[in-house]
Amino acid sequence: MSRHPIVKWAQRLDDVFITIELPDAQDVKLKLEPEGKFFFSAKSGADKIPYEVDLDLHDKVDVDGSKASVGNRNICYLVKKAESKWWSRLLKQEGRPPVFLKVDWDRWVDEDEDDVDTKPAPDMDFGDFDFSKMNMGGGEGFGAVEGEDDDDSDTEDENVEEIPAAKKDASSSGAEHDVKNV
Repeated sequence: MSRHPIVKWAQRLDDVFITIELPDAQDVKLKLEPEGKFFFSAKSGADKIPYEVDLDLHDKVDVDGSKASVGNRNICYLVKKAESKWWSRLLKQEGRPPVFLKVDWDRWVDEDEDDVDTKPAPDMDFGDFDFSKMNMGGGEGFGAVEGEDDDDSDTEDENVEEIPAAKKDASSSGAEHDVKNV
């Protein structure tokens, strides 16, 4: 008998994100039909335990516009909706969803927030510029002398209160004394 992996989902006006959490998945089979039928099967682990998911999505989908990506930790499927509209739920069936089906809060966007422009401002679009090739600091040898303490903060010195010599002698002898917190 097949097990069910954790399946997370989120949506946008045009798309549905389906993420199947199954590390080291092998023999992955994905099938998506225009009527909204979604099928997944794979094996995982040293024992090659079979996993399976069979979902009837809420509405019709565009199979040609949909994409899948199989990674080491999960399988992501970007399902293109046939019509640009918000679904009230992921599945056709009403009632409680299966226990393995969860909302992907990392990708979730509310319906009223979907129209917010997520593209960078025109002056912030750097195209394919690779910042990793720039020496932007943070690495070794960026103007610091080896062994030099670069912490210029004086916070330790500012909050220290000198204890008079009489109190120092009392504290070393084990006698109790009042210490003010600054």
